[in-house]
Amino acid sequence: MSAALTPIESPALPAVEVKAAREYQAESIAPATLRAYRSALKDFAAWCSERETAPIPATAETVAAYLAALADRGLSVSTVTQRAGAIRWAHESADLGSPTASKTVRATLAGIRRRVGVAPKRQKAAATTDRLRAMLSHATGDDVKTLRDRALLLVGFAMAARRSELVALDVADLEERDGGLLVRIRRSKTDQEGAGQEVAILPGAERGTCPIRALCAWMDAAGIESGRVFRSVDRHGRIGEGLSGRAVAGIVKGYATKAGLDGDFSGHSLRSGFVTSAAERGQRAEAIAEHTRHASTDMVRTYTRRADLFRSHPGEGLL
Repeated sequence: MSAALTPIESPALPAVEVKAAREYQAESIAPATLRAYRSALKDFAAWCSERETAPIPATAETVAAYLAALADRGLSVSTVTQRAGAIRWAHESADLGSPTASKTVRATLAGIRRRVGVAPKRQKAAATTDRLRAMLSHATGDDVKTLRDRALLLVGFAMAARRSELVALDVADLEERDGGLLVRIRRSKTDQEGAGQEVAILPGAERGTCPIRALCAWMDAAGIESGRVFRSVDRHGRIGEGLSGRAVAGIVKGYATKAGLDGDFSGHSLRSGFVTSAAERGQRAEAIAEHTRHASTDMVRTYTRRADLFRSHPGEGLL
C-alpha cells in the first residue's frame, strides 16, 4: 500500500533559475511577431481604457467588440486575426484562459471574414531577372558601398533570401564548393528552432551578374574575414555593423527607383523575383520550394500560376 502524498508548501525557486526559464520562453516567439503583438496589445489596452474595462483578463464580449471595431475601422482580416492572436498570447503568457477560444469571439471572427473577405494581400513587385539587370545597371561603381549593394542584390536573388536571412548571414556560413558556394542558413521563418538549412549559389553565366564574384569583391574591399557579411557603410566609406532588414528594403527600393521600375518594391522583391523567374523558365514548383525553403509548394504555386496565365492561353488568336 503506497503512502499518501502530503501537500507541502514549496519554497520559492532561485531568481536566477526563474530568470533563465523566462529567457527561454521569450525565445519561443519570433522577434518580429513579438513586436507586432506588443503593438497590438498597446492598441487593445488603449481601447479598453477608453471604455473602462480590463484588457487582461478580458471577457469574451470585450474581445469580440474590439475585433468588430477594428473591422468597422477598415482593418484587413489578417490584421484583425493578428490582433486576436496577440490577445490570446497575452492571456496564455499569464497562465489565463484565453477569451479568444470562446464561441463568441470565434463567431465574431467568422462573421468578419464573411463580410470583409479574405482577399490576399497585394503582392510586392518581383525583382525578376530582367528587372534585376536594370537595377544592377545603376550599381557599377567600384566604391565599397556600391560593391556591397551589388553583392546584396545578386546574393539575395540567387539565395531567394528573406531579409532576415540576408542580414544574419555570417562569414562562417559560407563554404566554397567546386560547383559554387554553399550557404548555411542558421535560422529562418520556416526553421524557428534553428535546425539549419543549406542553399547552393551557382556562378553567374556572365561576369557582371555573378553573385559569387560580386560577394568576393565586396568582402575583399571591406576587409571582411569574420562576422556579418553585409554591413552598413557610411558616406565616407567606413564599414559599420551588420545591416538591418529595413536597410535591405531601402537598398532594393532605391535601385528600383533609379532603374525607373514601376511597382511597390521591398526586401522581399529579390525572393519573389527568383521564384517568378524560375517559374517562367518552367522549373518545377517542388524544386523551387526546396531552394527557397518554403514549407510547402502552395506559395510557390501562386507564382507558377501567374507565370502560366499568359502561356498557352485559351483565348490566344480569338480576337
